[in-house]
Amino acid sequence: MNAMSLPRRRIGPLDVSAIGLGCMSLSENYGAPPSPEVAEAVLLRALDLGIDYFDTAALYGFGENEALLGRVLKPHRGRIVLASKCGVTGVDGRRVVDNRPETLRRTCEESLRRLRTDVIDLYYLHRLDRRVPIEDSVGALADLVRAGKIRCIGVSEMSAATLRRAHAVHPVAAVQSEYSLWTREPEIAVFDACRELGAAFVAFSPLARSFLTGALYDPAAQFEPGDIRLGMPRFQPANFCTNLALLEPYRQIAAEAGCSMAQLALAWVLAKAPFIVPITGTKNPRHLEESVGAAAVSLTPEIVTRLDRLINQRTVAGHRYNETTQKDIDTETFDAA
Repeated sequence: MNAMSLPRRRIGPLDVSAIGLGCMSLSENYGAPPSPEVAEAVLLRALDLGIDYFDTAALYGFGENEALLGRVLKPHRGRIVLASKCGVTGVDGRRVVDNRPETLRRTCEESLRRLRTDVIDLYYLHRLDRRVPIEDSVGALADLVRAGKIRCIGVSEMSAATLRRAHAVHPVAAVQSEYSLWTREPEIAVFDACRELGAAFVAFSPLARSFLTGALYDPAAQFEPGDIRLGMPRFQPANFCTNLALLEPYRQIAAEAGCSMAQLALAWVLAKAPFIVPITGTKNPRHLEESVGAAAVSLTPEIVTRLDRLINQRTVAGHRYNETTQKDIDTETFDAA
């Protein structure tokens, strides 16, 4: 298998492709997951295209996603960077946030078995458990580093203040949160903390959950039952209708830049800072080919500025999450307009 060459970026000591693959949709949350054969094809196509950063979690499919990656990627383990997450798991069919040290140690052993590896390159604390001091949770992860079970520590959906507390216990290699033209919260404080501490920022949903591809026109008709976007405010009818008006000028900028709308979204994320690594997710191998093409798109400062002005927290209708989901999120938020 001869992989294509992609630009490189750093996550702590790890050298990774500038665009990674988020694997959640291969097991859950965006309608019915693909067949095992299609899921395997997506993973192997990613390797062909030069992607070597693969992102999963114990939560995804309640372990099924890690098992998928373990089965398909074990023969290629020496050439990939494998990231997973702990602290949120499935218990009796329910999603449970549990950052107690004993839980993190047990979850790591379970993940290692499913992933069919001796060490996880980057291990994130998936969500903040407000009942457990972050120092205790990161201390347990530091023990796993010393034991050789994991190489680097990351945190997910956490604020700059929490990041600094975590980093004081053990260096944090990466922060993972949602970031795209329509989700700008990391710009409030987390980016500055990443620069200060030397942490990478891994951006999930850089295509705004497919909104910025231009392929969505009616969520109620297009989304399958079980699609998490059906419960997100920005995809509710009134908000979505308002947000659709942003896409025609966005489409025109993509045409000027000589790329697709999806590529423009990824190129914008890549252009914002060299410490950002976007991870794209898909159930379609062909969509990966389009996404990887974003690495070759060079945006002028003028285009970046126009995009910043067109789509941002002031021009997008609807909150990022509903009120129930937002309670689990530690990141900074913009003041209500």
